[in-house]
Amino acid sequence: MSTDWRVARVDEIRSLINQAAPGVVEEAKWKKASNPDGVPTFSLDGLICTVETYKAKVKVTFAKGGALPDPQGLFIDTGGKGVRRAIDTEENDRLDADAFTSLIQAAVALNQG
Repeated sequence: MSTDWRVARVDEIRSLINQAAPGVVEEAKWKKASNPDGVPTFSLDGLICTVETYKAKVKVTFAKGGALPDPQGLFIDTGGKGVRRAIDTEENDRLDADAFTSLIQAAVALNQG
C-alpha cells in the first residue's frame, strides 16, 4: 500500500512554512466528526494560512492573500482579489518551493507591518 500523496504534500508544505517563518505556530482548529484531526493553521503575529486536505487536492488558503504579491501565479484565479486567496495542488503537481516560501515570508511581513 502506497503512502497517501496528500500526507506527503502536507508534510512538504509544513516544512516549507517552518523554514520560511521561524517561530511559526501550528495549531489544529475546527475539529469535527467528519474531520477529527481538524485543519492545520499556521500563525506568526497573526494567521498566515490554513492547509486543508480534500479528495483530489490540498488547498493552502492565505488569510490575507489578496494583499500579497504573486508574481509566479501560485494563487488560483478566482476572477478577482478577495481578502483570502488559495493555492490548490493536485497529486502530480509540483509546488514551486521558492515562490511558496516568498508568499509565506510576505504574509508574515504583512502581519508584522
